[in-house]
Order: sequence, then structure tokens, then C-alpha cells
Amino acid sequence: MPEAFPAPVPLWRRLLPPLLAATLTAVFAATLLSPTRNATTGGPLIGKTAPPFTLRDLDGSTVRLDRLQGRPVVINFWASWCTPCRQEAPLFRELSDQRVAPGGLAMIGILFQETSDSNARDFLSEFALTYPTLRDPGARTAIDYGVSGIPETVFIDRQGVVQYLDRGALTRERLNAGLRSIGVAGL
Repeated sequence: MPEAFPAPVPLWRRLLPPLLAATLTAVFAATLLSPTRNATTGGPLIGKTAPPFTLRDLDGSTVRLDRLQGRPVVINFWASWCTPCRQEAPLFRELSDQRVAPGGLAMIGILFQETSDSNARDFLSEFALTYPTLRDPGARTAIDYGVSGIPETVFIDRQGVVQYLDRGALTRERLNAGLRSIGVAGL
């Protein structure tokens, strides 16, 4: 009995898997490279009242956002293990040294998935950061603010409205843009 050979596979069945893979790859690449995905500023909170929070700092003191009403506020979400956070820390030290004053600009750091209070304290000491740094158990505040990665910095005006949001390590220019949006002179 002669050996049977399988029937040849039609050309369309051989080309379909690579064509589907190429199409999916192109869609995925276009999505990743979309300017809205890679934007460093903006977001759904712009023009809306900042989500309220009550959090404890590393020493156990309570900080409430609503108690800062009437002051412009800069909130920076960060962690000690974050390399871009280290890059922008000197700008925050300079800002807090020059602009933070009673009744004036308020600065707050909020820890994001920080692994250790000790590491956070070492970071604060290394960069001589003296403004309140708050724990965010369960990242609830980060979720309310739409934080998707760190660092992220939120600029809130005197009326409690988010005017600017910046993702990634701030440059002096981007920091100044955020400050101007809330009526504070830049560095």
C-alpha cells in the first residue's frame, strides 16, 4: 500500500498567523508611541478639586489636605528606590528652601510603595528635605490621584483645584511651569 502524503496547506492558512502577529504588533507599537500615552503632563484631574486625604507622616503626625486650603500646594509622589526621584530631589530642596513659608506654598511628599521607613528617612536626610513626607497605606491616595508610576507631581492652586500634573523626574523648566500654573514664582 502506497504511503499517503498530507494535502498541501493552502497559502492563506500559512500566511494568516504571521499577518495577524504583524497587525497586532503594529497596533501595540502605535498605542505605546501615542503622544497621549507618553505625555509628561496633563490628566483627568486637571481643573477638578484635588481629592482630599488625611495621612500620617513618618513621625506619626496627621496631615490633612483640606487644612492647606487657601495655599498653593505641591504634592510629590516618590520612593527611596526610585532613580528619577533622586534626580529631582535637589530641585525640591531648593524650592522648599526658597518658596515654602507659613501661609505660602506648601509642599508634601507622599511615599509610593515605599519598602522601608528607614530608607525613606535616609533619602530625606541625604537630600535635606524638610517638608512633610506621608505614608500612603494601600496606595489609596495614589489611586485617587491616578498615579501610575513615580515620580509624579501635582500642583494645586489656592482654591484646591489641580492645575498641573507632571510625570517623571522634573526639570527646572517643568517645575517652573507647574509653579506658574498655581500662581507661584518659579526658581
